Amino acid sequence: MDDTRLWSSLPVPAFVLDAQDHISETNPAAEGFLNTSARALFGAPIWDTVMVDAPLEEAFARVRTGRAPLFVNDVEVGGGSRAPMHCNIQIAPLTGDPDAVLLLISPRELNRRMTPAKTAAKSAIGMAEMLAHEIKNPLAGITGAAQFLAMNLEAEDREMTDLIVEESRRIVKLLEQVEQFGNLRPPERRAVNIHDLLDRARRSAMVGFAANMTIAEDYDPSLPLTYADGDQLLQVFLNLLKNAAEAAQKSGSKGGNLRIHTYYEQSLRLRRKDGTGRPVPLQIEIIDDGPGLPPEIAGEIFEPFVSGRENGTGLGLALVSKIITEHEGWIGVESVPGRTVFRVSLPVAPKSQEES
Repeated sequence: MDDTRLWSSLPVPAFVLDAQDHISETNPAAEGFLNTSARALFGAPIWDTVMVDAPLEEAFARVRTGRAPLFVNDVEVGGGSRAPMHCNIQIAPLTGDPDAVLLLISPRELNRRMTPAKTAAKSAIGMAEMLAHEIKNPLAGITGAAQFLAMNLEAEDREMTDLIVEESRRIVKLLEQVEQFGNLRPPERRAVNIHDLLDRARRSAMVGFAANMTIAEDYDPSLPLTYADGDQLLQVFLNLLKNAAEAAQKSGSKGGNLRIHTYYEQSLRLRRKDGTGRPVPLQIEIIDDGPGLPPEIAGEIFEPFVSGRENGTGLGLALVSKIITEHEGWIGVESVPGRTVFRVSLPVAPKSQEES
């Protein structure tokens, strides 16, 4: 099959962008998505044509510099006569041209039609929320009964009762995560110092899941305060550090290495549905030196029940994404073998909140 037939057969909107982020090529799906002809799109700045509720300009620069693909999940995309809709986005360098990038837009509705199993998995969250309490109560009774039986058994006979206790506790932990995901309260936001929260998360990690690891700090001490629920943001940083620690420990080196990087990026803005931008200049990166995300899940890593770990629940990063979205922020990931970066972008606290 020649390249032209392959390009025309892509089922998702695809754009090739030049060094100035102008459209140099589109496929038929892109024309249909925007209800605009390829001739009208040719040479147009992508940001005058496609409206995305995510700070992608800097992401394009990262793809060009690092020569590695980047995934942005669950953003609203519109343009032309197209009303905004939830989509996943992939940005990738173009082979043979160091300045060109490929932009793929995958509507979430298309994803649901193509993967009914994933839709069923998401529907299970609602059911699990209703059943979690009823399931946890009898599990507590089962665990207690197994522990009572174990008191009258010889050591060699306690293997089965220990297994019952261990598996019951594992199920309870999963149910608690589902409950937490479904019952997350609205954030109680106030002006908070990001570095204070990161230090708390780092100290907790160093005495727990990252006890044998190195966590380097690369902070910008001039960062202003953000406007957030401190407890929820602390949970985000702990989840990201734990995810990074587990990935780094797969690298084969003793312990693994993590780095926490903060900086200010004035140009980053989230696009609203009306086309205006909301600044999210506070940047927090959690970086690990693990093997990278499996390619088959890299584009869906923030979806519920998607996990790259054996026996993983797939709810930790979904909860992180939900919290950041409710804080009017953005989270993204870029991953290649040996380096994975989870990046959180947050707004600055209003002046009235900083002074209160």
